[in-house]
Amino acid sequence: MNESTAIEKGKVTVKLQIAATIAAIVAAVLLPQIFHIWGRMSGLGTALGEVFLPMHLPIITVGLLAGPYAAFVSGLAAPLISFMTTGMPSSAMLPFMMLELAVYGLSAGLLKDVKLPLIVKVIIAQVAGRVIRAIAILVSVYMLGNTGVKVAVIYKSITKGIFGLVLQWTLIPLFVYWVLTKNED
Repeated sequence: MNESTAIEKGKVTVKLQIAATIAAIVAAVLLPQIFHIWGRMSGLGTALGEVFLPMHLPIITVGLLAGPYAAFVSGLAAPLISFMTTGMPSSAMLPFMMLELAVYGLSAGLLKDVKLPLIVKVIIAQVAGRVIRAIAILVSVYMLGNTGVKVAVIYKSITKGIFGLVLQWTLIPLFVYWVLTKNED
């Protein structure tokens, strides 16, 4: 059984999970940099990353293709590696991004073999990640007294990131469908 057939049958090998984890982390670190460069060239700064949410794309995708382990590790590691290599996300937002992306990956991965339309799986993963992030921010601010993060960031991230959410609804199902059907020919 080749690796592509393994994905298709729902049995993802350890070797494939490791490769998928590495690929997702690399993509989740590099894609935002492309958007930041594009933002700098257009005079928008880092705003494009906040609008299009490029780091989320590979994490949810790897969950739907390789399962919860690869996606959870990717979601947890990518923001940390990005922070260590690029300084982004900010140190104040790093733990929240790590938690959010880990939950995106875990929930998408748990839905991998569930009989639902791909777009529904993406939306469930998005909601799960955003809810956990919001709860973590609220706990951090109100219970732990964190003054480095404002509660308004919860609402702001949703309104600012609506284009990114739509991009995820479009690109992720198309890409996952393409990967899963590519080897049927």
